[in-house]
Amino acid sequence: MPKKLADARLRLFNIPKKSYFLFGPRGAGKSTWLKMAYPDGLIIDLLDPDICRQFQAYPERLKERVLGTPNRPIVIDEIQKSPELLSVVHSLIEDGIGPFVLTGSSARKLKRTGVDLLAGRAQLFRMHPFVASELLKFDLEFHLKYGMIPLIVSSPDPLNDLRTYLALYMKEEVMLEGLVRRVEPFARFLEAVSFSQGSPINASEIARECHISSKTVESYIGILEDLLLCFRVPIFSKRAKRILTAQAKFYYFDAGVYRQIRPKGPLDRPEEIDGIGLETLVAQHLRAWIDYANRGDELFFWRTKSGLEVDFVVYGESGIRAIEVKNSATIRPSDLRGLTEFLKDYPMAETMIVYRGRDVLQRGPITIIPANQFFLDEPYFELIRPG
Repeated sequence: MPKKLADARLRLFNIPKKSYFLFGPRGAGKSTWLKMAYPDGLIIDLLDPDICRQFQAYPERLKERVLGTPNRPIVIDEIQKSPELLSVVHSLIEDGIGPFVLTGSSARKLKRTGVDLLAGRAQLFRMHPFVASELLKFDLEFHLKYGMIPLIVSSPDPLNDLRTYLALYMKEEVMLEGLVRRVEPFARFLEAVSFSQGSPINASEIARECHISSKTVESYIGILEDLLLCFRVPIFSKRAKRILTAQAKFYYFDAGVYRQIRPKGPLDRPEEIDGIGLETLVAQHLRAWIDYANRGDELFFWRTKSGLEVDFVVYGESGIRAIEVKNSATIRPSDLRGLTEFLKDYPMAETMIVYRGRDVLQRGPITIIPANQFFLDEPYFELIRPG
């Protein structure tokens, strides 16, 4: 994709008025956005090894820097690199200094040492990879293959840069953080778990394939979650009227990451991989819209013990929306079954199918929406745009 077509419009993320944490995976565009959002801010980049060492050795240096350049927003990029700074930030906020913007691409250290220190004095927000409407041009085929990570979307060589991204952020950084002892079993796990994309994880099966324990599999998934490189979608069980499955579905956070990690061979059907890729793209858009709208909605899926399923359920004070994803240009009567059964239990739900056809269709209470229109038309979710 030419770079001029990949440049983003303003991100949908709204600037909070008080101090806040901004989490998001590496390459999601946090640093670039912050430089545009806070052109006069004091930006402290902890990815710079020299700067990071200075603050790790003497955290009080932060107070000196802030007091030396007063009346400016203070941005600390990748705060997890030096969580000791959070006690200084807490003290400065107590003194009425700020606002502070604290970004992070890993929640692991902060879970143990940092976030609670601010005792609610900083809100928590997330920045996701691009959503379709943030781009000047959205090319569905391109993004199904390469995903929505800004670093990759803007690249003149997205395939090789995606491979580099995986090597740097999903393997080497794990080793640098000391999260695993040996990278080889972790690398095998990354591939093995890709076959669970969009499905509940069978830890025992993955453990056998990777020659590790089931406990280690759960530990590795926890590492991916803490590095914001995957997410799990829980079962929707509100006032359940049927016996449901219990396990959450697993997703790598980006369709391009999934496609690149997923091993391919003569027994792999392209349409199967494409179908999971489309489902992943829908999932990451739903997560972004939910977070940016900031209305307290949550993302679920629905599956009964008998095998009836709805890919996604968005639930909150605004209502229930059930979404099924089909990687086909036509919709058969059998494709409606999951949503039809869901409506029997939740007749107040809005229901839709996202498919690869061209026309918007209506079959009873179920709206059938072309994928391009779904991705570009957030008003389906009443998303309030910035400004």
